[in-house]
Amino acid sequence: MNHAPHRPSRMPRALRRTLLVLLPAGLAISVWQAAEIAREQALASLAREAENELRLSATGLEGHLTRHDYLPQLLASREMVQRFLTKRGRQDPMPLNLLLDRFRATADVSDVYLIDRHGDTLAASNWHRPNTFIGQNYAFRSYFQDAIAGQRGRFYGLGVQSMERGYYFSAPVWLDETAPNARPDGVMVIKVLLDEVEASWADQDAELLVTDRDDIIFMASQPELRLAALHPLSEDERQALLATRRYADEPLTPSGIEVLETRGDRSELVRFADGPLEEGSYLRLSRAMPAFDWEMHILKPLGPVHRAQWLAALLAGGLYSVVVLTGGVGWQRLRLRREREEFAERERDTLAHARDELERNVERRTRDLVDTNRRLSDEIEERRRAEENLRRTQDELVQAAKLAVLGQLAAGINHELNQPLAAIRAYTENARAFLERQRLEAADANLAQVIELTGRMAEISAQLRQFSRKSGDSLTAISVPACFDYALRLYQARLRSAQVEVERHWPAETTWVVADPVRLEQVLVNLIGNALQAMSDSPRPRLILTIEPLETDVAIGVADTGPGIAEEHLGRIFEPFFTTKAPGSGLGLGLSISSRIVDDLGGHLTAANRPGGGACFTVTLPRATTPATPSSTQEPSTHA
Repeated sequence: MNHAPHRPSRMPRALRRTLLVLLPAGLAISVWQAAEIAREQALASLAREAENELRLSATGLEGHLTRHDYLPQLLASREMVQRFLTKRGRQDPMPLNLLLDRFRATADVSDVYLIDRHGDTLAASNWHRPNTFIGQNYAFRSYFQDAIAGQRGRFYGLGVQSMERGYYFSAPVWLDETAPNARPDGVMVIKVLLDEVEASWADQDAELLVTDRDDIIFMASQPELRLAALHPLSEDERQALLATRRYADEPLTPSGIEVLETRGDRSELVRFADGPLEEGSYLRLSRAMPAFDWEMHILKPLGPVHRAQWLAALLAGGLYSVVVLTGGVGWQRLRLRREREEFAERERDTLAHARDELERNVERRTRDLVDTNRRLSDEIEERRRAEENLRRTQDELVQAAKLAVLGQLAAGINHELNQPLAAIRAYTENARAFLERQRLEAADANLAQVIELTGRMAEISAQLRQFSRKSGDSLTAISVPACFDYALRLYQARLRSAQVEVERHWPAETTWVVADPVRLEQVLVNLIGNALQAMSDSPRPRLILTIEPLETDVAIGVADTGPGIAEEHLGRIFEPFFTTKAPGSGLGLGLSISSRIVDDLGGHLTAANRPGGGACFTVTLPRATTPATPSSTQEPSTHA
């Protein structure tokens, strides 16, 4: 009996072949799947970390910039700034330069400067540097255009003088904000550098970028990426940016960024074709900053993700080998689930810690803003009280100056009153004698003379009472010749005793100005009194009074034939307590008060020497049309 040869079963061989195929395939699939899961988890964790860091960095940048937002408005309201714009060309800019430099150092900003309404820089904190802003025209900058239109301005860009990147805050400077057609007379600008913020980014395990609406990288933790285009620009876009001068003549080369993958959580995987970041790949997350029309980007290196992938792949291979060798599939799955839970718990703890830190930072920042607002309110209230005290002091000084002039006029007034008193006594004694003799007509004539003399004395005392009264607050149309006549009546005794020749040069028609009658009379009395004192030693004293109507103003002149004003004193005669008189002859307040009065009336007071000898003071005030009704006209009165 023959037996067929024994053939081994094909099933074991097929199973082995299947296992030889399935085991490596299962290992490969396990390793790949574990790497993908680890990649997704690591990317999600990295995205959350990037989101927190991006939020904190954006908040820090906004806080650094907005804390200087109030400074231009505060500086624009300072009296020195407004007075400098009012007297532009007639005032030394150095005190204002020093003030701006002190504010720059105190506020820790880069530059502070003042621009006039034409865009020319008048004063700057960097006045002592070779690249000073003084004399430069910035009318093309949007922060100037916004502020000169009456609004606050903001701008960022590259300085055309310093070539430094900065953020600019601007505010209008008003000299008269109440007029219907008022417009700013200047612009106050604060420049803040961004290097300090960028330096703080160097400590983070990430790269930070800030782009504008044109996708130009304005700020970056990597210096090589600054002033580069995030994406390549067309020629038209490049020329449009160069025309704005925002970034001067920088080439704005492309950054070389390439997007590898766009994810559902708004993040992207990117790399750089060239530049300082070309050797790695990054997770990019962006956050809008609508207050500045910017967008902040954070680039987190993918090194932790790659390490997590390798770690997961090795772990999966090891686990797979353990499962194959020991069959402990259930135990391995339990272990993996426990690890995932621990990982999730750590992530939750990390997020909770970051949230708590953010809340503490927000609370601290809110507390700082409240303290800053309270200090600013206190400073505004203190300024208001100081201005009220200044106005009261000025009114008291004006009144004191009037009383001082009355003291100077006392001798002349005494002479004016003594003559009528002596005549009244003589006429009265004659009238008694005539009455005893029954000569009633002669007695009546003497009494009529007494009545006329008492009227003359009442007129003199009325002039003194009018001069010593306080002024009002309203401005009306004032007759300039009438003011001159009033001032001359106060000095008529001194004019006669010193044999002063008075020359009047003005049009036949009455000239009117917008002023307060009492304050204008005070100024003219001070100027005429100074002229008479200056001509005390002149052999032929002449007082020259002029009225010259201009297009919109009126020039009122008071000139004398005295020795004139020394050249070294011309720049200081309007300073308070400056006098060239002998000690005890005056306080040096007359011209200072007169100048301040004219400024308050909307004009200006100037001094010069006449070519033929003597001094000439000119008061320029706004011209008024001839009043239509008597109620709108005020002339100096000679009655109490």
